[in-house]
Amino acid sequence: MFAFKTLERKLAALLMLPLLLILSVIGVFGYRFIQDILFKEWQEIAILRLERAAHQIDMRLHDKMQWMDTFARAGQDSRGQVIQDWLLGQIKSEPGVTRVEIAGEKKAGTGGPTDIKEQSAAMSHIGYFYPQDGKTVGLRGDLLNLAGRPIARLEVVLSYDYLMQDVLTEGWMVAQMACLVSQEGQYLAHSSSAMEARHCLGETQDPLEMAMLKAMKEKDYGTITGKGYRPDMVVGFYKLHAAPWAIMLHARGSEILAPILRFRLFYLAGGILCLAVILALIRLGVRPVAGAIRKIAAKAALVARGDYGESLPVASRDEIGRLTSSFNEMVAGLKERDFISNTFGRYVDPEVARELLSRPEASRLGGEKREVVILFADVRGFTPLAEALSPEAIIHLLNRHFARMIEVIQAHRGIIVDFLGDSILAFFDPLDGPLGPLAQRAIDCAVKMQAAVESENAAEPGFPPVHMGIGLHAGEVVVGNIGSENRAKYGIIGSPVNLSHRIQGQAQAGEVVISDEVYRRAEEKPLVLRNFQTHLKGVKEPVNLYVVHSHLE
Repeated sequence: MFAFKTLERKLAALLMLPLLLILSVIGVFGYRFIQDILFKEWQEIAILRLERAAHQIDMRLHDKMQWMDTFARAGQDSRGQVIQDWLLGQIKSEPGVTRVEIAGEKKAGTGGPTDIKEQSAAMSHIGYFYPQDGKTVGLRGDLLNLAGRPIARLEVVLSYDYLMQDVLTEGWMVAQMACLVSQEGQYLAHSSSAMEARHCLGETQDPLEMAMLKAMKEKDYGTITGKGYRPDMVVGFYKLHAAPWAIMLHARGSEILAPILRFRLFYLAGGILCLAVILALIRLGVRPVAGAIRKIAAKAALVARGDYGESLPVASRDEIGRLTSSFNEMVAGLKERDFISNTFGRYVDPEVARELLSRPEASRLGGEKREVVILFADVRGFTPLAEALSPEAIIHLLNRHFARMIEVIQAHRGIIVDFLGDSILAFFDPLDGPLGPLAQRAIDCAVKMQAAVESENAAEPGFPPVHMGIGLHAGEVVVGNIGSENRAKYGIIGSPVNLSHRIQGQAQAGEVVISDEVYRRAEEKPLVLRNFQTHLKGVKEPVNLYVVHSHLE
């Protein structure tokens, strides 16, 4: 597999290849997406403009119908003849009116039309008729008398050019042609001379016209797009309310898509420019990042060898700066953890260790004298137990036992000095505080250690039971770092340590034996099962010892 030698080249390849792919996909599929947007935009705007044009035609037709209705109602006025004569003149002078005609019954024997000017009272429903010239449309309605009987007919003829004058002058957004058709598909008017010989939609069996004729019968407005990836023609229509007509708008697909066709060249130039800018940004941006990563990697190699050295400088506030800061914090944590592990071992509660490290003497060799409470615990009968079990079982048993004891001692803020075979040496440091509460805590810890042993035995009945003896003693010892500059350990030395070991030797299985010092220092006197005097090795005088009740109530 091909491997990049530098981060800069890798990022350039990983960014440029996907970018080229994305640009190619956009170039192939984006064209169709934008095409759909342009068509949709044209269709929406076309419908709005057709609606406005249809409304304007409706208003012109309504205007003439109102004149006709006013003419019919004026017949009942006392001056009806004068008013109707004036109204006829006004109708004839209206824009777009080419002819006004009143047709009526003849008086008997006169040969002239019936005088209707004082007889008409209303106008019947106004209908439409289409003169032969193909350039006008007529409005026709019956004049009714008070009895509702037709007495004459009023006809007003309008030119299509007048009705469609706004359509012809409107900026129709690359529209090629506007037409006015009846709901049956008959062409009434159009804005293109190429349609002079056409009479109705679908007469040439054009699929687009057939679809338009069908759509007009099903809905009041809409658009129809021709077939193909880039359709030759797009048509929109909108039905009028005042007349059984629809106004249609035709546009070529190439003219609608003209913006995106021009945009292709700009897209190609923009893509090349984008690639060039990205390459420049990679060069400018990655080099500092790569340099910072190399420094972190070199520092990590030193840390792996145990050389923590100085912290790396944080030169920015971005992710690299936060990474450097986090790396410094990690190294500081590792350094502190190593120091705690080297100084206190793995079995001191971290909070206790930090509290000890806050003291000046904790970080240097040597120590100071102070009174502590010492705990020594030993498994009884371990030698015959070890002989009866396999090595794996012995290790499992000791690991289980020590894990539980460590947990109890840490919970009581005890400091474990060492494991001596099957024994545990720990102490409780007051840190300049009174020893009384510490003695009480040590007694509680020993009692709970015995209770934990009983729980261990009950938890794994398949193993032989473990029994432990615990001894507690209080005295002045040297507390501090013991060892050399290369290897030191936080612990205690002094005769009280040896004495606590010998007190532990007086404890039977399951017993907690405390010295007279611990008994006197405890804040609450423990429940004593028995007390006795005995001679201990290295001590001239007999010592008083107490066996504490080690069962929790």
